[in-house]
Amino acid sequence: MAEPILIGKAKDPVHLLPAMANRHGLIAGATGTGKTATLQGLAEGLSAAGVPVFVADVKGDLAGMSQPGRGDAKFVERAKTTGPAGYRPQAYPVLFWDLLGQQGHPLRATISELGPLLLARLLGLNEVQEGVLALAFKLADDDGLLLLDLKDLRALLQHVAENAEELRASYGMVSSQSVGAIQRALLQVEEQGGDLFFGEPALDLNDLLMCDAQGRGAINVLASDQLIQRPRLYATFLLWLLSELFEALPEAGDLDKPKLVFFFDEAHLLFKDAPPALVEKVEQVVRLIRSKGVGIFFVTQSPLDLPESVLGQLGNRVQHALRAFTPRDQKAVRAVAETFRASPGLDTEKTIGELAIGEALVSLLDARGTPMPVARTMIRPPASRLGAITIDERRATLGMSPIGTRYDQAVDRESAFEQLSRSSEPAPSSNPWGKSPAPSGSSNPWGAPREAPAPAPTPTRIPTGRLPRQAPAGRQRQTVTETAIKSVVRSVSSSIGSAIGRQIVRGVLGSILKG
Repeated sequence: MAEPILIGKAKDPVHLLPAMANRHGLIAGATGTGKTATLQGLAEGLSAAGVPVFVADVKGDLAGMSQPGRGDAKFVERAKTTGPAGYRPQAYPVLFWDLLGQQGHPLRATISELGPLLLARLLGLNEVQEGVLALAFKLADDDGLLLLDLKDLRALLQHVAENAEELRASYGMVSSQSVGAIQRALLQVEEQGGDLFFGEPALDLNDLLMCDAQGRGAINVLASDQLIQRPRLYATFLLWLLSELFEALPEAGDLDKPKLVFFFDEAHLLFKDAPPALVEKVEQVVRLIRSKGVGIFFVTQSPLDLPESVLGQLGNRVQHALRAFTPRDQKAVRAVAETFRASPGLDTEKTIGELAIGEALVSLLDARGTPMPVARTMIRPPASRLGAITIDERRATLGMSPIGTRYDQAVDRESAFEQLSRSSEPAPSSNPWGKSPAPSGSSNPWGAPREAPAPAPTPTRIPTGRLPRQAPAGRQRQTVTETAIKSVVRSVSSSIGSAIGRQIVRGVLGSILKG
């Protein structure tokens, strides 16, 4: 059994049981009340227990987990109060990731992996335009066209518009206005950095499920300080990653500790402007992914930022102070207080407004899965640095990464763009300028591309829950309104190539959308 994770101290020490971490959780509170320190302490405890963690670093200060704490006097004093071990500064194994490829390993996914539903949300399409996009994906499936990056999707949409009359009988009517609206939306996504996210090499989910040589779980830090300015891209990526894990991980049942724990900061952005159908599917994934050994902690200012269907799935609660200056705020505080299991002698509603920085009302699940009575808790300080790091420190951490240069350079293999361009050429020599060069990978802000690290005498990667290799999927027919299940994305994508008759299958919010 994994050791309990110390959260802080009320009358007695308050611990999170690792076996209950996949029952999900919530960290809430007003700005400046200590949510980040609570998140950081939880991530440290899970890592020490051998559980990989994924966190979105919205403000840039969670990168400090890669460095030991400075040992400030107030931290030392609080550590003595909240735990028997005192304050022991230490760094944790951190992997930096970045969708924009600037502050960490580039994160990429293919257009096919994202699928039409999440892509429609990213593009802000209406129902008619979403139908046209689904039609285009269906055509790509039938014609064996690989959709890897934005230029593939643009070429496919152009092909659909130019052949609308021929496609009408088999796929339905397509208006040039809808295709034009989608193309314009793609340009906006490209300007926001979407062209860096879509492509290959795509993320291998196993690279998120690592431990270091000491058995500590990797803390995967997604640089989001710039990404948060692109809320649709930010929310779409996180929902995609959650759905990929849901589909790829096998059923695990109840484990001593999770395979992976997510912390979604600014969680309200996941649901902002989301259609009801998407919110419903997210709620289903949150409920069902527990059995895959994955825990999710939402971090937001108020629990009311989350849909009730999602909020009801969160068993572990850490509530920092809320400020009630208006009648609406007072109503929100009252609603939050009613969600806790009452504790004798504690007025929950009154206490929420009285909590100091670093204090929280905590209610966690016991070994039977029952919420414990809420307790006013002084949160323990994190052992790693609480705050941002320098460029040199980030560069040094990246240089020691076991990922090496695997994702540094983008790969542009033959896909829909090349296939459709070739089929439209009247003759091989019709282009006097030759084939356009493939786009190069994004520049590395930390200097020249790193060389792959030499094999270490001790293993730097100890898989804790590696995903099984998937066998190639056979052809599966789909309707336009049916979202397909993900096929062979990385391990067998090269074997699929451009073979006609091979269907691209993808996962959008997991196989639960199959029905």
